[in-house]
Amino acid sequence: MAFSKSSKIYVAGHNGMVGSAIVRKLKSLGHNNLVLKPSKELDLRNSEDVTSFFNKERPEFVFLAAAKVGGILANSNYKADFIYDNLTIQNNVIKNAHLFNVEKLLFLGSSCIYPKNAPQPIKEEYLLTGLLETTNEPYAIAKIAGLKMCQYFREQYGCNFISIMPTNLYGTNDNFDLKTSHVLPALLRKFHDAKLNNENKVEIWGSGNPKREFLHVDDLADASVFLMNNYNQPETINVGTGEDISIKDLALLIKKITGFNGDLDWDSSKPDGTYRKLLDVSKINNLQWKAKINLTDGIKLTYDWYIKNHVV
Repeated sequence: MAFSKSSKIYVAGHNGMVGSAIVRKLKSLGHNNLVLKPSKELDLRNSEDVTSFFNKERPEFVFLAAAKVGGILANSNYKADFIYDNLTIQNNVIKNAHLFNVEKLLFLGSSCIYPKNAPQPIKEEYLLTGLLETTNEPYAIAKIAGLKMCQYFREQYGCNFISIMPTNLYGTNDNFDLKTSHVLPALLRKFHDAKLNNENKVEIWGSGNPKREFLHVDDLADASVFLMNNYNQPETINVGTGEDISIKDLALLIKKITGFNGDLDWDSSKPDGTYRKLLDVSKINNLQWKAKINLTDGIKLTYDWYIKNHVV
């Protein structure tokens, strides 16, 4: 079921990194009937407010990109908040999308839903075949519940709700707070600050050996709109590049892009997280979608955005 340029589209979480990228993509394609409500006007954790919103606005299509997110440190320190807020947000939006007959909903999950020791690359069917990575378990459990809700509402009520699982994201509107950010923006911030302060080394958590896949958020937005138009199956679908890089090589790449000339100091007492996490993207590739932004170009774009928007 494709949507038209006049379709009424609600992007939940439109001020976040993912939601704002989806809004940019939709606007670039000429979609002008967008429903956008900042969290200060609509708290998605409040079920009555969410019901009133859906009753008033009656969106036809919903991108569910609202979530409480963060890196290893944030997930470790705020476990209760991560599981409660994410469950509540998605429960309220998915339930009301059903109650008010939304034509189609796309739920954005996360690749952290897959087992810690899943075979690589990770196929969609590996979900729930092993234990999760403990460092982000609360977030992962909430996301698994969200994609299962989409499947069960489809089974029981016939709702056209789909779920997609993006790999590690970065890009415009990323979070660069060192206490709560993910590895790529955290490294960009650390190297930039070290260069400005003429420091001779940058400390980095872990051994540098784990490998990660990184997808620019504009590629995810492109995939989200593509799948909203072209994918109607109950099974979740991975979104990624199909390529990964070691944290050590990522750090060296970011060091080069930021122009930092000092050394790298690896703190092996800090956790590495999952050793490798690469998604199998053959399913979405077979639908004729592939990521377009390579990692070097994407990091340069992100660093340029950071300098323009964060550096005084």
